[in-house]
Amino acid sequence: MGKFVNNVEEFYKFCEENEVEYIDFRFTDIKGTWHHISYRMSAVEAKMLEAGLPFDGSSIENWQPIEKSDMLLKPDVPTAFLDPFTADSTIIVICDVYDIYKNELYERCPRSIAKKTLKYMEESGVGDTAFFGPENEFFVFDDVRIWDGVNESGYRVDSEEGDWNRSRSYSDRGNMGHRGGLKGGYFPVMPIDTMVDLRAEMMQVMDDVGLTVMLGHHEVAQGQGEISVKFGTMIEAADNVQKYKYVVKMVAHLNGKTATFMPKPLYGDNGNGMHVHQSIWKDGSNLFYKQGEYANLSEMALQYLGGIFRHSAAVSAFTNPSTNSYKRLVPGFEAPSILTYSSQNRSAACRIPYGAGEMATRIETRFPDSTSCPYLCFSVLMLAGLDGIKNKDVPIGPMDIDLFELTLDEIKEKNIPQMPRTLREALEGLRSDFDFLRPVMSDEFITTYRQYMFRSQVHPDEARPTGFEFRTTYSC
Repeated sequence: MGKFVNNVEEFYKFCEENEVEYIDFRFTDIKGTWHHISYRMSAVEAKMLEAGLPFDGSSIENWQPIEKSDMLLKPDVPTAFLDPFTADSTIIVICDVYDIYKNELYERCPRSIAKKTLKYMEESGVGDTAFFGPENEFFVFDDVRIWDGVNESGYRVDSEEGDWNRSRSYSDRGNMGHRGGLKGGYFPVMPIDTMVDLRAEMMQVMDDVGLTVMLGHHEVAQGQGEISVKFGTMIEAADNVQKYKYVVKMVAHLNGKTATFMPKPLYGDNGNGMHVHQSIWKDGSNLFYKQGEYANLSEMALQYLGGIFRHSAAVSAFTNPSTNSYKRLVPGFEAPSILTYSSQNRSAACRIPYGAGEMATRIETRFPDSTSCPYLCFSVLMLAGLDGIKNKDVPIGPMDIDLFELTLDEIKEKNIPQMPRTLREALEGLRSDFDFLRPVMSDEFITTYRQYMFRSQVHPDEARPTGFEFRTTYSC
């Protein structure tokens, strides 16, 4: 991540040069949602940046009780960047949350959990640096309508790229008819790809806020896109996801469109994932690399992956934390739900990307999605991987066949494990398998997280009738 400042002194100089009027302090809750509080520039002294800024933690869902609501935001000054969307010059600073009652980083702050995870990796002696490279896919729609009540429930999204609009009559212009269709969106040029200029604007703004942008392209589904950003250290990569999502949503919004990272907004078309590339380094050497082995993967890399697969249910409670996540992980839509690995094969839950040497060797877990909190997602992947190294886990594989062609019976015959089919299944896995998280996460946090996900996702979803259920059972 490109840095604009390195310390408090440079921060104030940067603010003066850019005539900053407001400082926007941001932090992340356990859902991955960004929150913020804005201060007048003149009201923030250097000692406040060092000591922390007070806020009410009881007003954040699933955080502090009201009788212990006072908390501190600890600004991470080198994360500062100018907000490209505000009318008045505003600088954004990403913060950690500090618990004044325990005098430590707050146990429910995802960014603090990620920092503790890195410290645990270093203290374990496994490595001193971890690189993560997330790939966030998104949809851009022209209109979204949602209704949900006692006697009604539904949604409707629309995109000019939608195949359903082939016969639509537009009042202000004609129907041009250029559409890629179902699963027909991968790499088409204009006029089928309608988002070229929109993505270019997103890429430019990402550059402006300090992300190193590599490329952008249309994805497989209708109205779907992806922009690739350079990998970073674990905290940098998670910070980048928050910035990436902010830019994508705001650029779409300011162009009269709406962007979503929802895993499966369209029935019958591909969904949004967040593939996560990972490697661990020590003393400047890539510990996941061993020349001459399968895809140049070291034994440590395979053990790391084996840990992720062994704890897959508990892991997916964090990497795929919405009921909608599991509507993406169904066969037929390039869904990486089969827990094996393969070199360059995108049908496996873990792909080993093509790379010529040590710098490029890594694993790519393909099942996570962007409903996850990036700090928690990366932390849990690493904790499961470190547990795999500790226990010398061995994943099933490699499997270089097209796994999408296997039947369910064939998968069972080959004893290939699969991802959970529902969020309930994932959370039940977390209920019985969480020892590997304990070096970093408290039992209180794990219990709170699990109960919150049941209460906010599973139970409301299971209690609601759907349009499909009405269609198939109303006349029974």
